[in-house]
Amino acid sequence: MSTSATAYAFAKQAILDGRFPGGELISEGDVARELGLSRTPVREAFLRLEAEGLLRLYPKRGALVVPVSPAEVTHVMETRLLVESFAIERAARTRPGLGLTLSEVIDAQEAHIAAGDPAAFVDADREFHRVLVEAAGNPILLQLYDSLRDRQARMGLAALARSEERLRTIVDEHRAIASAVADGRADDAVQSLTEHLERQLRLLREVPVG
Repeated sequence: MSTSATAYAFAKQAILDGRFPGGELISEGDVARELGLSRTPVREAFLRLEAEGLLRLYPKRGALVVPVSPAEVTHVMETRLLVESFAIERAARTRPGLGLTLSEVIDAQEAHIAAGDPAAFVDADREFHRVLVEAAGNPILLQLYDSLRDRQARMGLAALARSEERLRTIVDEHRAIASAVADGRADDAVQSLTEHLERQLRLLREVPVG
């Protein structure tokens, strides 16, 4: 991994997990000292993060971690619905064997609930939806999905995952989606996905983000 990639990975993860909260001003020098690097690779990393909408650069002052706005929550979820609806319809019509893979991910989610590990549950949730998008066979869509989930990581998913009742509801919704895909019921799969993401959007709107 290059030094700029190291700086990028560190800063991006710190933004996504809240160590660099929205509204905070961070500096190239602080990150460089933290990683034992020069400022040049950190500057390159900051430019990438600005292009992704996570930072806003101010010359000689630092970089502002862009706060998550209510509008961004809505826009991310709307875009996810567009991407995943296309992918799931194609998967239901062409990849009925995908149901087994989806069921394995759901089983992992249930194990994470039993273990009391909400962080691992959220990771498995991301994997469930990623499997569906990957099945569409479009690498650009998959890249867009990964970007959307990165942005969504800042939007209070950890708070939602603290409710065991909500986690079990997600599992039930995932099983309905997986069943429709396995049976080739494309319209039912899209409908189940739509209801699932709309419910998640309503919950995310209730969680303070930053």
